[in-house]
Amino acid sequence: MTDRTSPSASEQPLHTAYDTALLDLDGVVYAGGEAIAHAVESLTAARSDGMRLAYVTNNAARTPQAVAEHLSRLGVPAEAEEVVTSAQAVARLIADEVPAGSKVLAVGGEGLLAALRERGLQPVESADDAPVAAVQGYGPELRWSQLAEMAHAVNSGVPWFASNTDLTIPTARGVAPGNGAAVEVVRIATGGTPRVAGKPLPPMHRETVIRTGAKRPLVVGDRLDTDIEGANASGVDSLLVLTGVTKAAALLAAEPRHRPTYVAADLRGLLTPHPPVSWDGSQARCGGWTVSASSSPSPSLDLAGSGDPLDALRALCCAAWTAPSSDLDPTEALSRLSL
Repeated sequence: MTDRTSPSASEQPLHTAYDTALLDLDGVVYAGGEAIAHAVESLTAARSDGMRLAYVTNNAARTPQAVAEHLSRLGVPAEAEEVVTSAQAVARLIADEVPAGSKVLAVGGEGLLAALRERGLQPVESADDAPVAAVQGYGPELRWSQLAEMAHAVNSGVPWFASNTDLTIPTARGVAPGNGAAVEVVRIATGGTPRVAGKPLPPMHRETVIRTGAKRPLVVGDRLDTDIEGANASGVDSLLVLTGVTKAAALLAAEPRHRPTYVAADLRGLLTPHPPVSWDGSQARCGGWTVSASSSPSPSLDLAGSGDPLDALRALCCAAWTAPSSDLDPTEALSRLSL
């Protein structure tokens, strides 16, 4: 991947420029129990115009059918075949290395167990059941005794896998420990390191492409360190939406592996062209906005002009990503924008 110094332009609306949207869920399509504003109508329009939709999640707890039913209740168009989970990715990773019908010690939710069975593997609950592999995935009913079984298996030399290593997971009550926190418990007890399938690692992208048949996919996400990093690692274009974890200030400070191809306020960004950003060596321009770097009285980004706030953010990204100093303060410039 070459260093990206500016968000890219697209003369076509993104939903016609790409054949498949690989959509993260929480923070992109829904938040808690509700669909995010503009998500339902944007995805419905993209699908009706011929774009395929795939819902790609690191959460391994639920089955694709359960995820699709949840999305359908929210009004989002979804079928079980359009849902790809890290449980499916890690199950394929294991199945590629062990004989069909093998026993696998599985600690996680129904989504993980179903994914293993789909690949012809037999989930078991104890290290004494002679498993040939051990795998962890998020499950809200996780028990300490299950972590102990995982530790016993790993300490005995059984190959260790994890669906993902996200340390936290969003819930209706706020942030809770994710699968990565449970993986850390076993790591401390064993000194081992699991093979991981979920975003941002390649097995997740491989699983998604296999299941969707995407030829020109676009990753759509709200997290720089999973969605966007994963897209860049796989050489795939990406759209960052500002409806979830990542806010404008974090985007401006993003290191190269975390920089998206495109940026939008929400999923309406799928349905529109994206304007070009120009850089003349001292100023970035997009739409009616101009951004320059200033060193006095302190390093900062100076914003001038008017128009679409997203155009201003695109120009700010160009200036921040091009500047030789990483100490530029964007606070004053961002205060002018309703982002």
